[in-house]
Amino acid sequence: MKLAKTVGANCFFALMLFSAAATELAQEPARSGSPEKAPEDQSKMQTKKFGLVIHGGAGTIDRSNMTPEREREYRAGLERALAAGYEILKRGGSSLDATEAAVRVLEDDPHFNAGKGAVFTSAGTNELDAAIMDGKTLKAGTVAAINGVELLRDQKYFYTQERWDALQKIKTAEKHRTGRAGKVFVITDQDRHGTVGAVALDQNGDLAAATSTGGTTNKRPGRVGDSPVIGAGTYANNATCAVSATGDGEYFIRATVAHDVSALMEYRGMSLNEAAQTVLEKVAKLGGTGGLIAIDRQGNIALPFNTSGMYRGYVDPNGKLVVEIYK
Repeated sequence: MKLAKTVGANCFFALMLFSAAATELAQEPARSGSPEKAPEDQSKMQTKKFGLVIHGGAGTIDRSNMTPEREREYRAGLERALAAGYEILKRGGSSLDATEAAVRVLEDDPHFNAGKGAVFTSAGTNELDAAIMDGKTLKAGTVAAINGVELLRDQKYFYTQERWDALQKIKTAEKHRTGRAGKVFVITDQDRHGTVGAVALDQNGDLAAATSTGGTTNKRPGRVGDSPVIGAGTYANNATCAVSATGDGEYFIRATVAHDVSALMEYRGMSLNEAAQTVLEKVAKLGGTGGLIAIDRQGNIALPFNTSGMYRGYVDPNGKLVVEIYK
């Protein structure tokens, strides 16, 4: 996680200004003169639980509107992200590094709304939000509304025709909201927004969460959603769980989604799955839609969502990559 490299790479790693200390904590040096592990201890180390869960955004994802080729591309992108993060965990690396690696892959994939392929603001620019949190120390770093200039990137890097067309479609639809008869413009969730994220448990029992997004199409410049808000779209605590959320950001902020999952586990004794579902129901009552991914300190995972689909994936206990899109 070299700063010069990550800042130049994409939006997510500009926030790594905070992470040097977290990285040092995640890579504790071996104690000199320590006795060699007994064979039985080595066996225990090899069976320690670790896991990784990722998402690429939730929304109205209609199977009938998805071509086989496009579905393969989405699945391939999710699998690449899982493989990148899981390889780190398998080698004994930190959950912080694993979430960083997984999110970085998704940011470089134009199919997802983060980094390259991010949606456009109403001004026709790209503004990016991201966060990362270390569950061991509760240290976190976030960035919001940053652009290509701040990332040492040409604005053209983020451009994709599909995202530009989505902006034009929404702007045209706004002009027809006066009730005048005319063409009906269908604005899909794919046109509006999207987020990517990862949560992980490493072999040391440490949790981490990371989330990155381009926000919502046609948003006002400077708008900040839930992704970079610690406790809303991103949260990790070794005592409970790690969470990354996706959906209608303003509602997820009001519901303090990510921290609420942790709080219900810590103070109410709820299971991860029960807590995640309870919080998502609270979002729905406010009028919001979306989903979240979470993993607890025992390696249990939860992937609830209240939309027709969520790009998501995880690594099962046997090391198999599992990718899903629809409900």
